[in-house]
Amino acid sequence: MIPRFLALAVLLAIPALEGVCAEVERIKAAAVIEEVFRVGPIKSFLLQRDGELLIEAHRMGMRSDRTTNIKSVAKSIISLLVGIAIDQGHLHGVKQPIGGFFPDYFRDRPDPEKESITIQDLLTMRAGLASTSRRNYGRWVLSDNWVEYALGQPLVERPGGEMIYSTGSSHLLSVILTRATGMTTREFADRFLFGPLGITDGGWDRDPQGYYLGGNNMALSPSALLRIGTMVMNMGVYNQQQIVPRAWIAESMQIYTRSHFNPYDYGYGWWQRELNGYTVQFAWGNGGQYMLMIPALKTVVAIASGGGQSNVENRASRRRLFDFIENRLISYLR
Repeated sequence: MIPRFLALAVLLAIPALEGVCAEVERIKAAAVIEEVFRVGPIKSFLLQRDGELLIEAHRMGMRSDRTTNIKSVAKSIISLLVGIAIDQGHLHGVKQPIGGFFPDYFRDRPDPEKESITIQDLLTMRAGLASTSRRNYGRWVLSDNWVEYALGQPLVERPGGEMIYSTGSSHLLSVILTRATGMTTREFADRFLFGPLGITDGGWDRDPQGYYLGGNNMALSPSALLRIGTMVMNMGVYNQQQIVPRAWIAESMQIYTRSHFNPYDYGYGWWQRELNGYTVQFAWGNGGQYMLMIPALKTVVAIASGGGQSNVENRASRRRLFDFIENRLISYLR
């Protein structure tokens, strides 16, 4: 039996021990923050584990609720919207050919092989069409009709073959969503994704015909990315509501192809790689925009970065970030 005076001493010591533990955690978090801001021009870093926000740090006047251009992270958003549209019956499924969505284009330019490209081919960047990204991006967005330009690219691979990263492919998905649902992509997102998550989106570019750009130039806040990542990691559930079908999340995170330019696997608009024995699933935008999930550690990370870096500097920052995640962040979380 514990003496009464000893039990009292233990009870009195608990608050002090809790205070020490809290201080230790604060010091650990501060060290992580200091290191992450050395990776590159990061202006916002949010880390949530098991629903608890462990780290929130900002630079350059950024805030967690301030919207910023998430660049190609938007491709992962488009993927979620396609899953919702399929679940609602607006689309027949990922094997549905795209030819029927562009009758005017293919009536004047019949091409059975291009018409047979499927929604899944667009989601996985395996449409076979020459890329409209990287050095081709400027010519594409300066064209009078982005849809015709994207569909007019030559087939340099068979549909369903090798990965050819192209924002034109994800833009075709946005156009398909609009034509299938009778709503703009933004209206559909606000009603069925952003709205249920309590997210307010900022700016979002449109093409010359008024279709919202599928896969770039969408503005969301770091806290919005954290909510989306939490929902995805919880298999489509947020606040006990099924926002995106569970089966779609599982299907989206499968590996269908692999980039020729980096050591990452690719699903339906989502990247994946192994770091320090853990699977990291992520959405990635140019210049250092990330929504990362480490399911085994119940962790979601949102990162927003400033611009002004060259392609070489961007690649170097990306390498430093993944080295930081593998060699520092995962150790902090374990």
